[in-house]
Amino acid sequence: MANILIVDDEKSIRKTLTEILSFEGYKVDEAADGAEGFRLLREKAYDVVLCDIKMPKMDGMEFLEKSRELNSDLPVVMVSGHGNIDTAVEAVKKGAFDYISKPPDLNRLLITIRNAMDRTNLVKEARTLRRKAIVAQEMIGSSEALRKIRETIDKVAPTEARVLITGENGVGKELVARWIHEKSQRNASQLVEVNCAAIPGELIESELFGHEKGSFTSAIKQRIGKFEQAHGGTLFLDEIGDMSLNAQAKVLRALQEGKITRVGGEKEIQVDVRVVAATNKDLLREVNEKNFRLDLYHRLSVIILHVPSLNERREDIIELTENFLDQICEEYRIARKSIDPQAMKMLTEKTWAGNVRELHNVVERLVILSGKTISAEDVDQYVFSVKDRRSTLA
Repeated sequence: MANILIVDDEKSIRKTLTEILSFEGYKVDEAADGAEGFRLLREKAYDVVLCDIKMPKMDGMEFLEKSRELNSDLPVVMVSGHGNIDTAVEAVKKGAFDYISKPPDLNRLLITIRNAMDRTNLVKEARTLRRKAIVAQEMIGSSEALRKIRETIDKVAPTEARVLITGENGVGKELVARWIHEKSQRNASQLVEVNCAAIPGELIESELFGHEKGSFTSAIKQRIGKFEQAHGGTLFLDEIGDMSLNAQAKVLRALQEGKITRVGGEKEIQVDVRVVAATNKDLLREVNEKNFRLDLYHRLSVIILHVPSLNERREDIIELTENFLDQICEEYRIARKSIDPQAMKMLTEKTWAGNVRELHNVVERLVILSGKTISAEDVDQYVFSVKDRRSTLA
């Protein structure tokens, strides 16, 4: 349910608009002047604002400017009976989404609100895609360990060799897989990802190889599996150490013969797929414990690329932190925050059990909770747990 804020000093107008919009399924808050409206805007998230121009305490134009400073993506529709074409042009120049004269045409008002919400959704989607693109394009760090990874990727990517990426959770194995695909001869086709740990064992075969209609109770239509989707491209099998032995046998056959058979089907389907796998487990130990097939391990590990933990490349923490500050502040549409040297020193000395993923989460937390400059006190309060403090004091 979308939230709409009505800012107008005329009680009758507020009441009428609230009744209409509530009937349409919107959740509505009211403010009698710009100052009250801006207070509500700072306390609560809204999808659209309807704002009068002539109001006491803070008029609509001042409210518009302040709301843009607070959230430049929030659509503000000016609704006024005192304006003219010059007022409308000025409002739009200052960032208003639209201008509607009083008494408003209700059909136009509702269409404007829907259009405003559509634009907001598109902005959010574009920002999400841009963030994903940034993450996919960058490997941040100047350490020797990361330099060697880049060199290995440059050598391996143009070939058809299968790659097994190893490393702890959160070190960036998926990012390495993306770089291998982007630098390969297959980059015009898809990189299809499968998180083997997130799919129940009874569904992994259907996920990988697809199924025919009626092959099991919930198979109400034919499904194309990830191997077929990745035809001509790259299939990334993340956390492959969690795959069932039965599914491993079928993956081995697909790699050996370049063919798959859908669950419940008989037809063999030719697939041209380069497989890149990743795991946080010691697969040779898993082989000894009968949890992983040795023949599949050898098929996957033509090239083994180990991604070191963040604790093994601490010299990259400063660069990563600064990069995350850029990304997160841009995502939240706020001024770029800085971090003082002592706070940065504390981050570089911290033990990062969750690696780069944990560092990103910590920086995001600091951006949200800290002031313009992230201080050592902020890091101590928002990052270090009681256990961390005790170990530091010891």
